[in-house]
Amino acid sequence: MSKLATAAKRLIVGRPFRSDRLAQTLLPKRIALPVFASDPMSSVAYAPEEILLVLSAAGLSAYAISPWIGLVVAVVMIAVVASYRQNVRAYPSGGGDYEVVTVNHGRRWGLVAASALLVDYVLTVAVSISSAAAHIGSAIPFVATHKVLFAVGAIVLLTAVNLRGVRESGSWFAIPTYAFVVGVLGMILWGLFQTVVLDRPLRAESADFQLVQEETQVAGVAFAFLVLRAFSSGSAALTGVESISNGVPAFRKPKSRNAATTLALMGGIAITMFLGLLALARITGVVVAEDPEHQLLGAPPGYEQKTLVAQLANAVFAGFPPGVWYLIFFTGLILILAANTAFNGFPVLGSILAQDRFLPRQLHTRGDRLAFSNGIVFLAVCASVLVIAFDAEVTRLIQLYIVGVFLSFVLSQSGMIRHWHRLLRTEQDPAARARMRRAQTINGFGLVMTAIVLLIVLITKFTHGAWIAIAAMATAYAVMTGIRRHYDRVAEELRESEADAVLPSRNHALVLVSKLHLPTMRAIAYARATKPDSLEAITVNVDDQDTRALVSAWDKENLPVTLKVLESPYREITRPVLEYVKRIRRDSPRDVVTVFIPEYVVGRWWEQILHNQSALRLKSRLLFQPGVMVTSVPWQLVSSERLRRRKPIVPPGSTRRGLGSNGKDKERR
Repeated sequence: MSKLATAAKRLIVGRPFRSDRLAQTLLPKRIALPVFASDPMSSVAYAPEEILLVLSAAGLSAYAISPWIGLVVAVVMIAVVASYRQNVRAYPSGGGDYEVVTVNHGRRWGLVAASALLVDYVLTVAVSISSAAAHIGSAIPFVATHKVLFAVGAIVLLTAVNLRGVRESGSWFAIPTYAFVVGVLGMILWGLFQTVVLDRPLRAESADFQLVQEETQVAGVAFAFLVLRAFSSGSAALTGVESISNGVPAFRKPKSRNAATTLALMGGIAITMFLGLLALARITGVVVAEDPEHQLLGAPPGYEQKTLVAQLANAVFAGFPPGVWYLIFFTGLILILAANTAFNGFPVLGSILAQDRFLPRQLHTRGDRLAFSNGIVFLAVCASVLVIAFDAEVTRLIQLYIVGVFLSFVLSQSGMIRHWHRLLRTEQDPAARARMRRAQTINGFGLVMTAIVLLIVLITKFTHGAWIAIAAMATAYAVMTGIRRHYDRVAEELRESEADAVLPSRNHALVLVSKLHLPTMRAIAYARATKPDSLEAITVNVDDQDTRALVSAWDKENLPVTLKVLESPYREITRPVLEYVKRIRRDSPRDVVTVFIPEYVVGRWWEQILHNQSALRLKSRLLFQPGVMVTSVPWQLVSSERLRRRKPIVPPGSTRRGLGSNGKDKERR
């Protein structure tokens, strides 16, 4: 079984890397762009559509303001990108928003930012994968009817790829990401060329449909609220920007400059595609509705509403099916790969939080391929649960989205303003002060814009599901503070004190005996070799005949160790031993009791079920007794030889520590 599991792991993950290969896994800008920026670039596939879906409640006339909403979203994105370029230069260690907020606002606010980011990373995976299922389902009906199955399968595939390492996964994802960018930009340019230069009319398949207008959403405050809702949904295009600030350590040197350049490239490409798709939607007359069955008039019976990108591709590349299929395929693929942004950001942030003792220490450990494997698996499990709970519906999941990321934006930008203010107190060089003032102004503009968006999101989305994300953040905050309190309490408990330095007065050794055979004799011999102050063998009387036979055999052997029989009227083994050990401890509190337990070493999994069960139960109880040491004395059965003759299996962590398969230093062999 273990050999099969090892082979399967190597097939999925690959051969382990030595720790000194970490520098070779760092990313150049051309690979870092698809690794860290695939989420904001791919969000243009659903963010423009979300704007139109929300505006559809007010009828086709409301579509006229969609370009203006898009422009405001673009301004916010420019502000956020410019602000985070200051972040990566000032804090290149990879802590991102968590580090910025912790240093400048304190630990509590840092944990708030970390909680928001952790929740947002999980939602990034769930939304991206669900959106991919919707886009691919536009062309493949099977995917449309099995979205949850497709989404969970895609998450599992992404997990396997990321477990192979950041650099390798980035190389795999680079081609689809660049293919998507080329396809969308090519569609936008070709569509505008046909419209402006060739004066060729472009019509989407839904251009002649009419929208049923909801009477309560047409004027006054209600219409303004609808516009704000559309803006907050379109702001999903900004998600993922923060992942670059968390992933600075993964860049090649100079890390900060390369990360800032990647941020600028990502922002420029994402804004161009976002505004271009909105422009094409106006030109082609695309009509999309939140409830197509009841809102669309003029649609043929059984009409399945296609995504915005699919309708635009059909309009722009009319008569050229390969272009349509190209766009649909790579849009669906990039939306799957967009989740990779979270798969790179979440484990790094989790590792930093684990190092600060706010998350389990296991999340700080790198796996065989130098990726944070535990964080990757944990993220995949959480995202899969969300996808199943919300049936992979983007419209339902999007309501939970972007609350966390904009909360971290606001906290981060306010932290950067305080950061520059603190440096300005001591800086005397006029040129340096001018640079700091300029950076502070950029961060101030980013703070104002992101705070406005956060306020709008909270107002417009709270009752539509945003409260779930806020509750999840509060839960994450409570869990992390609880973990830190536990680690602090354990550290305090284990701190050396005067009482702990006092050696025990005496050592009482007990050998647990069930039969007089070779394992028992070895345990007695080993116990005697430790030279305890007192030594006795104990057995529990659960069967009178067996106990008499054991006592008789013991007397015949004339062993130099006294055999004590513990009575057990109810045929229990664990309780009499525990009570006897407690009695010794009660009579001599400053003494230590060492219990030697003979155990079989077996070679087959089913043999473990047939042996050692009583010893296992007894050990599990004795370990909770203060002043009691438990020592297992192994006896190898013949079946264990088959395992000993096998090729040694590399112990967990040996490769990462530079050790060989036998746990010894490779250099010394």
